[in-house]
Order: sequence, then structure tokens, then C-alpha cells
Amino acid sequence: MTRTANGRPWRATFAAIAALFGLAACGSLQKLSEIGRPPAMTPTTNPTTDPKWRPVTMPMPRAEPAPSEAASLWRTGSRAFFKDQRAATVGDIVTVLVKTTDAADVENASAETQNGSETMGMPNMLGLEGALPHLLGKLVSPSSLVSTTSTSVAGGTGTIKRNETVTLRLAGVITQVLPNGNLVVAARQEMRVNNELRVLEVSGVIRPQDIASDNTVSHDRMAEARISYGGRGQLTNIQTPRYGQQALDILLPF
Repeated sequence: MTRTANGRPWRATFAAIAALFGLAACGSLQKLSEIGRPPAMTPTTNPTTDPKWRPVTMPMPRAEPAPSEAASLWRTGSRAFFKDQRAATVGDIVTVLVKTTDAADVENASAETQNGSETMGMPNMLGLEGALPHLLGKLVSPSSLVSTTSTSVAGGTGTIKRNETVTLRLAGVITQVLPNGNLVVAARQEMRVNNELRVLEVSGVIRPQDIASDNTVSHDRMAEARISYGGRGQLTNIQTPRYGQQALDILLPF
């Protein structure tokens, strides 16, 4: 098998370079197709038909029979006497409220200084000290065999400051009802302003009882929440490093 000068197969190197150029070409073709017009919006589709979509599996409790109340017109968990207006089945719409305000201010400082000094000799040891010059040389003095000195100084300073605020409100669709009654929700919204397309995505698992009377649910009541706020367009392209630069940042060790 043909190898390069450093012994590595040239085919693997060629495949990596080809994959890198293919990725760059794919993104470039999409950008070239949008010259002179804003980014195209994604057509409305069923989220469960996406090849990346997978049914959610969660730990489920042991199934228990529902209590029988034959003489009662009230259904447990209902918000209305005649009909529960909240989302409950696949295809129902529920509004997800995302409001986060995260702030972090951490500052660490450390300083360390250590000094050490050690001297070892063997002036007298059962007369054996006289044999050391014959074994190690005439310049060896039994009274000062080893003398060491060490100094260590270390210092470090770290500062973390972060302030994030995200406020979103978007409607999602129930894509799955789990065996214990919890609901899997997927929400997606696209908004185009001039030549910049903003994409909002929220998904997670909620409890039916956490849905408010106005058919809304807060993101902090959502388990396995995945919240994404991004997009594509001219501003995003300018702020994103080139594919080659990203690859070099990962591969170069210096």
C-alpha cells in the first residue's frame, strides 16, 4: 500500500481533505443559491417525518387501573366541567414560554510559594566512610555527600462573567403521549427579517397538569428541554469562521 513520507496511508489523508472540501462546497452552494434574495424558509412539515426524529422513551411507573366513578360527571384533572380545553393528545397545540435570566460572576485567585533545602552527609558510620573515596573518587567528602535546594512559585487568576437573557413564546405540537400520560412537545418557528432568518426550536417532555388554563407551559416545567435560538443569513455568515479555519483550530497542536 502506498504511504506518505511519515508512514501514514495517503488514502486516509485524501479522504479527509475531500470530505472537508465537500462540506465547504455544500455550504457554499447554499449560500450561492441565495445571492440576491433572502434565505428561504423551511416548508411546514410533520416533525415526526424528519429522519432525525426519534420516539422518546422515558422511565415509566407501573401501570395502575384508573378509579371508577360511574356516578360522577367530573373527570379527574379537568379544568372545565364539560371539556378540558388544554392540549392532551397527539396533534394538539400548546404554547411554550421560555424566559431565562442567567448571571454568573466568579473570580478565583491563588498564589503558592514553596522553598526546600536538604543536606546529607556521612561523617561516621562504623568506619565505612573511609572507603567512600576509594569507591567514588578522592574528591568525595563523607561529610557532605548530598546537598539540594529547591524553590517553587505558582500563581493563578481566573475570572468568569456571564449574563444571558432569553425570552421566547412559541406554539408547539404534541408529537407523542407517553405511557404514563406525559406529553412530548416539539415547537419550531422561523422569522425572517430582511436577509436574516431566525430559527427558534424548543422540545421536551411536559406533564398535563403543568399546562395552565390558557394552554401555556413554562420551560422550567419541561423535562429534557432542548432550546435553540439561531439562524442563517448575511450577518451569521460574517460572524461564522471559515471551514478551513475551524478545521485548523481543531487539528493544529500549537
